[in-house]
Amino acid sequence: MKQRATAFFCSECGNEFAKWMGKCPACSAWNSLVEAPVEPTPKKGAKAAPSGASSGGTIGYEPPVKLSSIRLAEETRFPTGFDELDRVLGGGAVAGSLCLIAGEPGIGKSTLLMQVCGSLAKRHTVLYNSGEESARQLRLRGERLGAGDLLVLAQTELEGVLEAARNADILVVDSIQTMRRNDLASAPGSVAQVRECAMSLMRLAKENGVTVFLVGHINKEGAIAGPKVLEHMVDCVLYFEGDKQLRVLRAEKNRFGSTHEIGVFEMADEGLREVPSPSETLLAGRPLNVSGTCVACVMEGSRPVLAEIQALVTPTPFPSPRRTVSGLEYNRAMLLLAVLEKRAGLYVGNQDVYLNVVGGLRMGEPAADLPALLALVSSHKDNPLPGDLVAFGEVGLAGELRSVPFIERRLSEACRLGFRTAVIPAQGTKNLIIPDGMHVARVKTLREACGAGFRG
Repeated sequence: MKQRATAFFCSECGNEFAKWMGKCPACSAWNSLVEAPVEPTPKKGAKAAPSGASSGGTIGYEPPVKLSSIRLAEETRFPTGFDELDRVLGGGAVAGSLCLIAGEPGIGKSTLLMQVCGSLAKRHTVLYNSGEESARQLRLRGERLGAGDLLVLAQTELEGVLEAARNADILVVDSIQTMRRNDLASAPGSVAQVRECAMSLMRLAKENGVTVFLVGHINKEGAIAGPKVLEHMVDCVLYFEGDKQLRVLRAEKNRFGSTHEIGVFEMADEGLREVPSPSETLLAGRPLNVSGTCVACVMEGSRPVLAEIQALVTPTPFPSPRRTVSGLEYNRAMLLLAVLEKRAGLYVGNQDVYLNVVGGLRMGEPAADLPALLALVSSHKDNPLPGDLVAFGEVGLAGELRSVPFIERRLSEACRLGFRTAVIPAQGTKNLIIPDGMHVARVKTLREACGAGFRG
């Protein structure tokens, strides 16, 4: 029977199918099947490759061992030279790990990794491979960023990259979508190429102890281009996001640390610059005595971050009012609007509503509920909140305020930045230690919060 030349692969889960279907039977994703060439299967009677074989040779059988008998190196982590990146990685990069960094074009992925390589090259053997730039272009960028004299390679053939990285400590592949294996007939960036190239790089990291950083492109939907299995293979998935000035590095997956930490960077002429105190940067230029603005305090991992939430509520000239949300989850914002109407008696059904977190920060914590609602009430009533007020707390569907963790740490950070009034949930604050000179209003419902926060 003649073997098929092509098959259809799901870009989400990587499963293979003989014909195209609108919905993947394995992961139920719609319009995710793409056509790609099929690898030829060995002829009947040919000796099959042993389990664990890779492009670099055959791995022998290894008996299972007890977890407690496995020896650990004295230093499994090493600093990257950037404290913000070390924070996101969980205390530094792990030797032999595979890390994927993704983000929009021009956000600073290559810039960050070039600067990291320049710092690591002083203590380690670093190889930076680019499939998108020539060696001369890499030198120009390296001189601008002060990366020093590190090993560079402009190669799209994966076999050449693997051979050059055998004696390296750290390998950067920019980007995984430009790599191709010669034994696959498909084009670079296809499902098969991305999957197999990532698998080969994973073998290099695990077998040789090489720390590998991959740069990944994202599609128009904001997801990483290529098969979803790529994110399952790697140890860490980092997303670079933000606006033109402030960049936020966020961990979506981390096998060696927390996934709630963020690193904040600022783009400058000489490259990316760390922002050790993101609250001060996010609150810079904050308007005072203006309605529709409230300062929130959210926890990003172990660090409290203060940011400004702005709201604009205005009568709509259209039959259907607009709802625009940036920096907050859209569905959560619609839920808060419903609570505002039902529990606080504030009708916004004929109003356009705009919600925005200043600075490009994305707030996914429920503690941002209360400041978002206070900003909406302030804009609707055109009554400004006090300039030294900070708020945080989760709001339930009944209009009640629920407690959030790390209240004392949030209050200490707010007091350090000059805030003297805080509106917080009353639940769970019986033995709360309040910073000196700070007035804390403990409220139980949304109506009480509005009364405690506004003047008059």
